[in-house]
Amino acid sequence: MQKGNIGVTTENIFPVIKKFLYSDHEIFIREIVSNAVDATQKLKTLAAKGDFKGELGDVKVEVKVDKDAGTITVSDRGIGMTAEEIDKYINQIAFSGANDFLDKYKEDANAIIGHFGLGFYSSFMVSDRVDIVTKSYQDGATAVKWSCDGSPEFTLEDVEKEDRGTDIVMHLSDDCKEFLEKDKLEGLLKKYCHFLPVPVVFGKRQEWKDGKMQDTDDDNQVNDTTPLWTRKPAELKDEDYKAFYRQLYPMADEPLFWIHLNVDYPFNLTGILYFPKIKNNLDLQRNKIQLYCNQVFVTDQVEGIVPDFLTLLHGTIDSPDIPLNVSRSYLQSDSNVKKISGYITKKVADRLAAIFKTDRKEYEQKWDDLKIFISYGMLTEDDFYEKAKAFYLLKDTEGKYYTLEEYQSLIKDQQTNKDGQLIYLYAADRDAQYTYIDNARAKGYNVLLLDGQLDTPVVQMLERKLEKTTFTRVDADTIDRLIQKDEARGEELSAERSANLSAVFESQLPKTDKTTFHVEAQPLGEDQMPVVITQSEYMRRMKDMARIQPGMGFYGEMPDMYNLVLNTDSRLVKDVLEKSEAATSEALKPIEAELRGLNARRQVLQAEQDKKKYDEITDDERKDMEECRKNIEAEEEKRKGVLADYAKDNERVHQLIDLALLQNGLLTGEALTRFVKRSVEMMDVEH
Repeated sequence: MQKGNIGVTTENIFPVIKKFLYSDHEIFIREIVSNAVDATQKLKTLAAKGDFKGELGDVKVEVKVDKDAGTITVSDRGIGMTAEEIDKYINQIAFSGANDFLDKYKEDANAIIGHFGLGFYSSFMVSDRVDIVTKSYQDGATAVKWSCDGSPEFTLEDVEKEDRGTDIVMHLSDDCKEFLEKDKLEGLLKKYCHFLPVPVVFGKRQEWKDGKMQDTDDDNQVNDTTPLWTRKPAELKDEDYKAFYRQLYPMADEPLFWIHLNVDYPFNLTGILYFPKIKNNLDLQRNKIQLYCNQVFVTDQVEGIVPDFLTLLHGTIDSPDIPLNVSRSYLQSDSNVKKISGYITKKVADRLAAIFKTDRKEYEQKWDDLKIFISYGMLTEDDFYEKAKAFYLLKDTEGKYYTLEEYQSLIKDQQTNKDGQLIYLYAADRDAQYTYIDNARAKGYNVLLLDGQLDTPVVQMLERKLEKTTFTRVDADTIDRLIQKDEARGEELSAERSANLSAVFESQLPKTDKTTFHVEAQPLGEDQMPVVITQSEYMRRMKDMARIQPGMGFYGEMPDMYNLVLNTDSRLVKDVLEKSEAATSEALKPIEAELRGLNARRQVLQAEQDKKKYDEITDDERKDMEECRKNIEAEEEKRKGVLADYAKDNERVHQLIDLALLQNGLLTGEALTRFVKRSVEMMDVEH
């Protein structure tokens, strides 16, 4: 028996492996099984070249658990090793600079193993002792057993072994006994070894018999050695792709379509990417792409490795040019990975463009599922935007689809305002905003339906990208002011009459912390509603952005701001105005006379102060101005009080306000109940 020390420059190797690799300790099974597969593949290569003349026979890799002995054994019938090869590949570890190594890699198990070629040594993450029993494929080779207990000391001795190949026997530590559980280990084998190119067997296949699950005589093969992406697209049917998708994602809906990747220059890459039905939820879709290196699972944490929007896709990517055992931060800066990322983006764009060109009807049918994916790509990748703008669709409220170019041509004659700006009208909810949509259609306008999770940032982007373009929601203003033309408008009220009418309605509006109303009177036309509620496009859009964009939360805390527009052309509003003036004129006369005098006084004081520099104005002059301002405010409050007293018992005022609130989904609770009762009473009186 030979004894010796492993050739390392520090004795800290095993504590490092135990301590710093512990968080990722499950990858030991990937490393050990992958080594067994490599050994098998090498023998098959030698046989193919004629360098191995023996019978290959059954070349499966076998994983066994012995709970009583506390061991996991991984066996192969590959090339095996001689004593000299063990000394070269196992005992001489290219491992130096321990302190630098610890500082740099202590947070990342994959980096340690991959960077230093320590695949086999990952077994010590879970083992108190590891034995290698191996016999080379070479004629006349002697079987040997290498054993190490987690110190730099090892033993190497000749043993009897009938067949070629290698057994790795891991004597598990007390704190790693969980890996002896069948379900646990089988789950890891399926995760990391699902598509390895050599059969991996774990126990026997089971079936239900005599009231319980029992072993059969058939091997339980945990992997598929020829996954779909390794086969030629020409020999595959749609059902093959769908079946593979079900294998990857048993609970998912059927995919929309897929891309079969296959490139061998300037890098090697194969894979299949599926477009899932995403609908409107970005958050549930992450980490569904599985990254492989020569059919060995690397990770499903692909953010930063592929562009962010591509993480919404499902499927597999396999490339020998992606390093197997390195950190994601390394992957993100790797030049090959960047090239691969750009290639995939181009392939995705090309595939979408091809579907759009060859079968636009099918593309439109799938648009609602594709939209969020394409929107996300356009928002985050300029290169993708340049390609996608040709197949990005706008959908109107009648369910018709247009490219950006088609829609621009459709609306340019009718929806260009007096300043030459093209106005894209849209609704976020077809039913809730139906009246506004109907008014727009009556004017000959087209209205888009933008009800997606990313539509607000997409609108912001399109306004930057498209010339002289503004998006405005149909309830952002009255119909004549949404797209302002040089058309004559109805006669406007005097400032005094307009202020009094506004005060009548404003006094009866609901008071809440989260909602504010600005009331104004405008001639909108006799055929328009008597009271219209609009919401500022800017403020509403900022609140929408606050829901999805970090750093804009303060907009979300601001109250909802609405404009309540009184249509002075409406017979009903005119009636309220005339009756309110008749009922309040005597009470308002002295107040308005006083206001006229006070406002004239303020104008004189302001004119005198405007002639002087700020520091030349005396304290008495400042006091006079402040006193005048307070007196005006007091009289204004009196005026509003008189109008509020009139309005509080005016059922028509309440009814008009509530109808407008109801139309916008703003009438709820007790106010809604009062409205219903009042409506019934008013009908009863009319009857």
